[in-house]
Amino acid sequence: MSRLSSAALPQLRGAAKPAYDRDATEIGVVHFGPGAFHRAHQAFYFDELLARDPRWAISAVSLKSPGVRDALEPQDGLYTLVELEAETKLRVIGAIREVLVAPETPSRVLARLASPHVRLVTLTITEKGYCLDGAGVLDSAHPDVFHDLTAPDEAPKSAIGWLVAGLALRRAAGLPGLTVLSCDNLADNGVRLRNAVQAFAGALDAGLAAWIEAECRFPRTMVDSITPATDDALRARVLAATGVEDAWPIQREAFVQWVVEDVMRPDAPDLAPVGVSLTDDVGGWERAKLRLLNGPHSTLAYAGLLRGHTTVAEAMNDPELAGFVRAMMLEDIAPTLTPPAGLDLHAYAEAVLKRFRNPAIRHQLAQIAWDGSQKLPFRILGTIADALGAGRSVDRLVVPLAAWMRFVEMRTREGEKIVDPLAGPLAEVATAGGGVERFLALTSVFPSTLAADPRFRRPLEAAYARLGADPTTALSAA
Repeated sequence: MSRLSSAALPQLRGAAKPAYDRDATEIGVVHFGPGAFHRAHQAFYFDELLARDPRWAISAVSLKSPGVRDALEPQDGLYTLVELEAETKLRVIGAIREVLVAPETPSRVLARLASPHVRLVTLTITEKGYCLDGAGVLDSAHPDVFHDLTAPDEAPKSAIGWLVAGLALRRAAGLPGLTVLSCDNLADNGVRLRNAVQAFAGALDAGLAAWIEAECRFPRTMVDSITPATDDALRARVLAATGVEDAWPIQREAFVQWVVEDVMRPDAPDLAPVGVSLTDDVGGWERAKLRLLNGPHSTLAYAGLLRGHTTVAEAMNDPELAGFVRAMMLEDIAPTLTPPAGLDLHAYAEAVLKRFRNPAIRHQLAQIAWDGSQKLPFRILGTIADALGAGRSVDRLVVPLAAWMRFVEMRTREGEKIVDPLAGPLAEVATAGGGVERFLALTSVFPSTLAADPRFRRPLEAAYARLGADPTTALSAA
């Protein structure tokens, strides 16, 4: 049995291969955090770009674990991407030319950051990787940040420390700055990253901070694609399809989206031809995702669970529920949005519905239902407030809230733990008998002005009553 590698590519079957000469490519991107999402998302886009421009291969840097390096190094950085759809597609991604483990080879990481060929840094390090405090600014007391600030002659431990160390080397060498793209789901990610880098640099060298401000760009971004974890079943599937063993293949849905604020440096890659949306309004795209994707997702979760479904695709096979969600998206949510240039709300809504119906993705409704007290204010309440402000009905928009209330009561009756930061107070509400009045008293979820508004309360109470009487027919009256 052959292992995936450059030498094994000729014998590979059933998968698309890199459409370029890998040996002719040049590393122009340093990426921190080469986990599954990066390899399914940004590396996919750069794989497309390399067929047009060979200057944008990736040096992937793991900040701690050698796992990705150990899996991909024997494979020459190659891995299989499996696009999950009714008709599954496989392709080998060749964009990653090297994987470095920062604590093991700090000099190589710094050399890459200081290379004149590198003009872009990307990051997928999760929210905690930015070492921010509760106010969203750099936490100088964070152990990794504290180490990097007090021991600047040692190898950094934080992503911010590595970035600033690399930028300091570029400044000393007379090289230009970099475009730095945070690709994590963090509100105003580019702004927060820039502020953290500036704060760190300013604590070391005010001149360096001023140079970074003048020379570097930190665009906001938005990313989207469901990426299930790799398991042995996926490895076996790839082996059967290709005839080649892959230690760490990646799977994701066919839908993939990358939105980047159009403020990159002139020497940054031209990403638009490979499907990246460049915009001056990332916030508009984020609101559309939050309201047209995340809000309906929660609706499917709570209403679907009440109706006996377990996955998103299963819930979408319920004609009444699917029709309700579609009507809510197009008739109630879309009118609250002002789309940025390039975003067709109707087409986006239909694309979301197609994603929900994807039979190859088993997205558990119970998992989506977690943390409702934290998610619903952002996913639903803003839409409701805008609809009320415009004098529109909220009869459908209150249904996910009523379904959440009934879901909490159901889980409490069944003796199941509620996965939510407010699990204790929610269980107390449900144990006391539930009811709209008790839930609305949770002021950390429902603003008091909204809770007291009869235009909101009356339809919410009606939806709650319908769902309590018969959740299998309650949607038809909404």
